[in-house]
Amino acid sequence: MANKSPVLFPKGQQILSTLGENIKLARLRRKLSSAQVAERAGIGRSTLVKIEQGHAGVGIGHFINVLRVLGLEKDFLLLAKDDELGRKLQDANLTTKLRAPKKNK
Repeated sequence: MANKSPVLFPKGQQILSTLGENIKLARLRRKLSSAQVAERAGIGRSTLVKIEQGHAGVGIGHFINVLRVLGLEKDFLLLAKDDELGRKLQDANLTTKLRAPKKNK
């Protein structure tokens, strides 16, 4: 069975494309070839090309391995660090359910 890429809204696809472009620019600034980065990350060159193009079907672990090779893995920890909406909800003392409601059949 073929792997299917997740369906993304345009904004999500743009985010992935920008991330891929940033990874590619970081690789080029370090004067590393795509073959070198792919080998060090333990992935194929075609997977690295997909990452740099922002392909939605690439596993998040591959992204982390490439960021590690480039010395940028700590940047990944900055994702969702400042949760403005969550803090506003917390400050407003709104209650949130621990679970999503069950679907009615």
